[in-house]
Amino acid sequence: MMFGDQTDEDEASEILDRYFTAGGNFVDTADMYSAGASEAMLGRLSSRLPEGTIIATKVGNRVGSDERSGGLSPDWIREAAARSLDRLERKQIDLYYLHLDDPSQDLAATIDALGELLADHRIRAWGFSNFPAWKIAELVRLADAAGVDRPVAAQPLYHMLNREAEAGFIPACRHFGMSVVSYSPLARGVLTGKYATDGAPPPGSRAGRGDKRILQTEFRPETLQQAAAAAEYARESGRNPAHLAIRWVLANDAVTSVLAGPRTVSQIEGYLEALKTRYDSADEEMLSSLCIPGKSAAPGAFDPKYPPDGRHLR
Repeated sequence: MMFGDQTDEDEASEILDRYFTAGGNFVDTADMYSAGASEAMLGRLSSRLPEGTIIATKVGNRVGSDERSGGLSPDWIREAAARSLDRLERKQIDLYYLHLDDPSQDLAATIDALGELLADHRIRAWGFSNFPAWKIAELVRLADAAGVDRPVAAQPLYHMLNREAEAGFIPACRHFGMSVVSYSPLARGVLTGKYATDGAPPPGSRAGRGDKRILQTEFRPETLQQAAAAAEYARESGRNPAHLAIRWVLANDAVTSVLAGPRTVSQIEGYLEALKTRYDSADEEMLSSLCIPGKSAAPGAFDPKYPPDGRHLR
């Protein structure tokens, strides 16, 4: 949720109103979004949140230019949680995610810090995002050993052009009874159909701005071709490509919720409209054929923000 940067307070207020009117009850943000401004704006708008709204935020990434911030050290987790609570104008965070894996820290100490926050009622539950699949079992083991509540939710990247989460991450979450709250259902905009398979990307788009995270992952010849095929299929059946892409993610019975990042009222309306879009077995057969299960449609691509960590020189 990019409130506080690309979305001003009036627009954010209207987005929330449309969302809650449609029955929404879950809002996801992070301390690093807009360098804390997203949390702060949500805090100022807290009077507009219906009773029972679940607020999730995250810790781990650097917050703006603050060089002291980031990582999963116990001291930073405690300080970051206090800062998030202040910005959100809340006494308790409903769901607190570890935003990334931090191999430099002792994971047991990280979980102990979360246990303190739970015991002090500063957080109700915790989860994780962008962890390798094998560490899910380790998180559970360490939590059990420390007498800390297990993680309840996990956030993987997941869309029809990148199905790597199906290979280990999602099955592990299913095994341990964790909710899967996937992000980037539109492949950072590639599955909206706005990018041509040749030529320059539209000005102002993520690819047009030179965003490395899309240029090294979804904005590649292989993925653009598959996205074009998905968009053509959707339009031929009178449906919106973005709506169908979201329905594909939601059709997975392991997915509890999908994160949406609307910047405008029209975008939140589009996300809500996707929930009404027809989706059947023919759609599943065609769209799932675009990418091998458990793989990415762009072989060798990885998110530069979360690179592989399997090779270290002697």
